[in-house]
Amino acid sequence: MDQIETVRSFNRFYTRAVGALSPRFLDSEMSLPEARLLFEIAQEDRALAADIGPRLGMDAGYLSRLLARFESRGWIERPRDAADGRRRPILLAPAGRALFADLDRRQRAAVVAMLEPLAPAARSRATEALGEAQALLSGPPPAPTIRTFRPGDMGLIAARQAILYQEGWDWGRPMEVLLGEVTTGFLRDFQPGREQCWVGEVGGRMAGSIFCTDGKTPGLAKLRLLYVEPFARGLGLGELLVDACVGFARDAGYETMELWTHTILTSARRIYAAKGFHLTRSEMHDHFGEPVQGEYWRLNLRPD
Repeated sequence: MDQIETVRSFNRFYTRAVGALSPRFLDSEMSLPEARLLFEIAQEDRALAADIGPRLGMDAGYLSRLLARFESRGWIERPRDAADGRRRPILLAPAGRALFADLDRRQRAAVVAMLEPLAPAARSRATEALGEAQALLSGPPPAPTIRTFRPGDMGLIAARQAILYQEGWDWGRPMEVLLGEVTTGFLRDFQPGREQCWVGEVGGRMAGSIFCTDGKTPGLAKLRLLYVEPFARGLGLGELLVDACVGFARDAGYETMELWTHTILTSARRIYAAKGFHLTRSEMHDHFGEPVQGEYWRLNLRPD
């Protein structure tokens, strides 16, 4: 099935699954366009038709007819704006609030019924895939941001990297063990001011990470566990994470930063080289199964 037919097939499936073509959405007294309009009105204290129409991609004439119907049924009120008589903010009336609460309950129940037959892991995969599809198809993504770690991040970081390395390179259990050891050791032995972990986010979703850890040798810091999620690649997040890590190490007084990577991880290697790291030695190993070439890179944090 080609890409166009895949999207069309999903559209047919989903319009059927959510009852988009039914004149009575979720057995309510509203159609799907009316339900979407009611949702938008409920999100604001004083909604304006001029703002809602573009968000819904709804023709002004059609929107006006729907609002007139809502008003005639007592679902909304449209008083004149005291500051500008031409503006008529849209307010939910008590009957409209009750209708929205009932419709929201029905929608939540429908989603629960859709996801409930799936195993927990399958539910997570489905919702993650939907979120990624929305992000990819919504136009230019928001700029990536970074923050320091918080409770719960270590498990998520180890899990995501274990999955990505398994999918990309078949580095299964041995890599997952290593990731667990690094993240657990970081939390157990964390040295504030000398060590740190940063998490990258795109649109509020975890999209990558990096660690700066003490190298256990005077003046040596280590860069560890850099990764960027597939959906966030090409946004400059890897560079942001490496910059944060290197800057922190300099400010903490380290003289040198070292990292261990692999020749096949070409994107990461390009970032390291661009930031001034240089390859010091390579060696073959089979820690993760098939032989692979590991590499050690070093950066002088106190250039002469």
